[in-house]
Amino acid sequence: MTPDSPSRTALVRRARRINRELALLYPGAHTELNFTTPLELLVATILSAQSTDRRVNMVTPVLFSRYRSAADYASANRGDVEKIIQSTGFFRAKTTSLIGLGQALCDRFGGEVPRRLRDLVTLPGVGRKTANVVLGNAFGVPGITVDTHFARLSRRFGWTTQTDPVKIESEVGALFPRSEWTMLSHRLIWHGRRVCHARRPACGACEVARLCPSFGLGPVDEKVARALVKEGPFS
Repeated sequence: MTPDSPSRTALVRRARRINRELALLYPGAHTELNFTTPLELLVATILSAQSTDRRVNMVTPVLFSRYRSAADYASANRGDVEKIIQSTGFFRAKTTSLIGLGQALCDRFGGEVPRRLRDLVTLPGVGRKTANVVLGNAFGVPGITVDTHFARLSRRFGWTTQTDPVKIESEVGALFPRSEWTMLSHRLIWHGRRVCHARRPACGACEVARLCPSFGLGPVDEKVARALVKEGPFS
């Protein structure tokens, strides 16, 4: 802690106030990947790597209609899957992950998506971020999703100085009740996509600017900043 750093108590209070403000700003925050089952969400999240939710949502209706179970993915024809998901990028590696995922689910979990983090991260193509997305949104198990938006905003808000996702997850998680983790993730991701951009954050149009120690990284003039705000949805 540097001489200018807030006390632990002040940091927690400010962090939780920002969360409350974002909750008012984004009352309907949710994952912008379309899904109806845990398996669909797991597959969609794997496909979202190096892609956009909108692009994934364009290909999953066809994918989900053809592959409804883990067994379907396990026995899938590689060329058929590649053709469907090609536009999401890295489609060969993703196809390998999806077929391997199906096989692993059938071999080790009775064809069902497991409900524990330690099991999920053993599956092909699944890291902590993907596992937490599935836990929080398919099973209601609180989890922090450290994507690029979450990592950027948590540092700008002064909640962490870490760049490693696991360390960010740990440090930020300690500031909030566990019950808030999933919704906190949605709110930061939504705010990052809409207002607090990587290159030119819309500081002058930000509803939590008065609480942000990084205010001024982007234009502070409201008119200029307002033009940078991107309207959702992003799905």
